[in-house]
Amino acid sequence: MCYVILLSPTNQDRRDMEIIRGHVKHLQELDRKGQLVLCGPFSDCPGGMVIVRASSREEAVLLAEKDPYVLSGIRSYEVRTWSLSHEGNRHLGIVPLQE
Repeated sequence: MCYVILLSPTNQDRRDMEIIRGHVKHLQELDRKGQLVLCGPFSDCPGGMVIVRASSREEAVLLAEKDPYVLSGIRSYEVRTWSLSHEGNRHLGIVPLQE
């Protein structure tokens, strides 16, 4: 199952290169383990998201809580269950299209 981890700035937000390096290292480790699907900052508002593969919501929460951004208090997080829509799972073909 995939989960979206939404990362939002807190009132403790600051540019700390050590924390940023730790965050990137955390993402690289998720990628190495095959758990990272996509990640990146938002371009139109503060914050970003990380999409991970995890066996449960609880595991996704643990992954979020290991992120140095979260550990340092400069980011809060929300975890959401995510399903990719495609014709194979009928998400794109359930509603008949009107011509």
